[in-house]
Amino acid sequence: MPTTVLIVDDELGIQTTLSGVLSDEGYITLTTGSGEAAVELYRERRPDVVFLDIWLPDRDGLETLQALRELDPAAAVIMMSGHGTASTAVKAIKMGAFDYIEKPLSYNDAVEAVLGALSYRESVYQDSSLLESLTRTATKLEAVPELAPPPPLSILEETDEPQRTLAAGTVLYGLGLHSGNRTGMTLQPLPVDSGIHFVSLPTNTYLPAHIGSVAETDYATTLSRGGHSIKTVEHLLSALRARGVTNLLIKVHGEIPVLDGSALEFCEALDDAGVIDQAGPCRELVIDRVYEVEGEGGKRLTIEPADRFSARYELSYPPPIGDQVCDFVLSSYEDYRREIAPARTFGFVRDLSMMSELGLATGGRLDNCILVGDDDIINTELRFDDEFARHKVLDIIGDLYLLGYPIRGRVTARLTGHKTNIALLREIAAGG
Repeated sequence: MPTTVLIVDDELGIQTTLSGVLSDEGYITLTTGSGEAAVELYRERRPDVVFLDIWLPDRDGLETLQALRELDPAAAVIMMSGHGTASTAVKAIKMGAFDYIEKPLSYNDAVEAVLGALSYRESVYQDSSLLESLTRTATKLEAVPELAPPPPLSILEETDEPQRTLAAGTVLYGLGLHSGNRTGMTLQPLPVDSGIHFVSLPTNTYLPAHIGSVAETDYATTLSRGGHSIKTVEHLLSALRARGVTNLLIKVHGEIPVLDGSALEFCEALDDAGVIDQAGPCRELVIDRVYEVEGEGGKRLTIEPADRFSARYELSYPPPIGDQVCDFVLSSYEDYRREIAPARTFGFVRDLSMMSELGLATGGRLDNCILVGDDDIINTELRFDDEFARHKVLDIIGDLYLLGYPIRGRVTARLTGHKTNIALLREIAAGG
């Protein structure tokens, strides 16, 4: 069956132009300038994708979106606006819109948005748990807080780099490392000056990617609000920081997919979706003095002023790991993708029973972590001789992005982990 696209906009020019673009691509189009008519057309024709304007003469676009979701919880709706705000964009996406794009629409914007929405719709129907959660939340939406970027710090500076977001939404699936549950995640673009934000499904609980949301740091970094949590955010945040993505909405079921235990597949997903520059400068948190956190057993983490971000990690374990040092300068995304992103998380056989009792690492399999025995690596060949230290640098980059801005400074770490990383962030925030 040919794909059908419904275009809902009270501007005849938008209807005509968008309909022409999509018809050229082989899609059947339906058009209307009325929200009420759009609901009836959807009821009768069940289009595969909907372009829906925020501002309509007879009913609000968000009200129309809600009505469409009540008809079809898996409706693939792309919201449009020529003068929307960041809070409007997030509200639309939280209410179930697949994407939010700004006018004037380019040919590529329209085509890519349809392709992304079709992929999303297909993935929903292939995953019964995701469809069930969408059905539960179609008529029960949490009040949406006003979206604002993280509070500014006195050591922020504008850079020559632009803010960035994704060119189109994308969907990833996998297991949660610690929950062991199948988990789905969508990454969706946000307007300039929005920041990075999580939404926990199926409750639609909003959690900003900020240290104020951090609840746990044992074995992974967990965000929590209102009794709802999102686990293992550090690998995804690490890839976002390296790629320069500053504005993004992440909707996820409880835990970020672990994938292969590294950040490489997140990089691949970002590359496939495309990353675009936005009309606003990126602000960087410039370290102005030395900040330091110490812990038991010789743990020590410092950050000091520098011209760019870099991290040195010193690791010391008994064989088969031994002493390792990784010294990495984040001079480009390509360097990160090649040298840091492939480094996988690791765990020790001797700790598995304890972690199981704590309800952790139940998703740990032979293909998503490095499993270390008493004398040897049990399940894989290492990608780097110092892969363990490189993964610690990967974690540092991700955890330190929870201040809401990229950091410019030189990190030196010895034997530290997520708890120490977050403690250092709190020191920086308190001194900013």
